[in-house]
Amino acid sequence: MKLWHNARCSKSREALAWLAARGLQAEVVDYLGQPPSAAAVLALLGKLGGDPRALVRFKEDEARELGLAATDERPAAEWAALLAAHPRLIERPVLEVGGKAVIGRPVERFQEFL
Repeated sequence: MKLWHNARCSKSREALAWLAARGLQAEVVDYLGQPPSAAAVLALLGKLGGDPRALVRFKEDEARELGLAATDERPAAEWAALLAAHPRLIERPVLEVGGKAVIGRPVERFQEFL
């Protein structure tokens, strides 16, 4: 189990506390301190399934500066490269278990996932 985590994010800290309260431990992925490769982000997108834009934080200033919009259509590989280059734009928290993943917004989505 891996948790893509941003220690400055209250939702991400809530996710760690949620897991701990249930006696669960996850390997913490500090994607800001050690930015992932495009291949790692692409693998995560594959585990999430669905629209790769779900992993993008479009409300961040950086997204606006890059001219990104939720209506942008591009292949998952392009989104992966963009998120690897700009990890602040990765939505969090994300929980990976085996070959699947879920974005924990709200954190109760983990309950359904596990």
